[in-house]
Amino acid sequence: MTKAVTLALKDVSKAYDEGRVRALDGVSLAVREREFLAIVGPSGSGKTTLLQLINRLAEPTGGTVEVEGTDVRAVPPIALRRRIGYVFQGVGLFPHMTVAENIAITPRLVGWDAARRAARVDELIDLVRLERRQRERYPHQLSGGERQRVGVARAIAAQPKIVLMDEPFGALDPINRDAIGGDYRRLHDHLGLTTVMITHDMLEAVLLADRIGVMRAGRLIAEGTPRELMTGTHGDYVDELMATPRRQAERLNALMTREAAP
Repeated sequence: MTKAVTLALKDVSKAYDEGRVRALDGVSLAVREREFLAIVGPSGSGKTTLLQLINRLAEPTGGTVEVEGTDVRAVPPIALRRRIGYVFQGVGLFPHMTVAENIAITPRLVGWDAARRAARVDELIDLVRLERRQRERYPHQLSGGERQRVGVARAIAAQPKIVLMDEPFGALDPINRDAIGGDYRRLHDHLGLTTVMITHDMLEAVLLADRIGVMRAGRLIAEGTPRELMTGTHGDYVDELMATPRRQAERLNALMTREAAP
């Protein structure tokens, strides 16, 4: 059975500086229910603008953006954002709030009672693999990886179906980046989320995503499963981009083979 389309961009453009700068140029994209889509491409290719249009941090110059079949312009921005989780590289936790208060901020804003908020905080602390004793700590008392786990918990606290992620793990060390990325993918599957993630790390995109979209100069120039993009011919730029994780795997395999030789 074909899954419903959760997010749809239809011939979307976004221009700045009185039309002289085009951040997006005729992008059409459909993201299905429970799909994990990674968006890759160089800086300035329009990736972050695409996310901003979905939750109305920016408005399109042309075309339409739909969330669950509804044009986002028909939904008040604050109401829309409370239905969509957002995780970004800087985390953006409120420094004067505890871990529990940070996680509970959106449930509180949408009217959950105190008991329900407290139960949800405990549930999420377990889900993102923090310790219960950390619920009363402040962000400055946590490691970078722990703060990012709190950021993920906060994003999904009010039970959104959609999560947008803008370079969520880019500032983390390799060990935490790998661990938290894998943990988020398990959460995505466990909770039945629809996720759109921007990343500059091609290996991360290949390992985490169901499908990858490649952007360049404001256009979506290719999309497909990791296997489709890595084994097909999609033009010089896309093929070179997708060759990166393959070369990394080949170098690692050669190293391991050399080390194992008698």
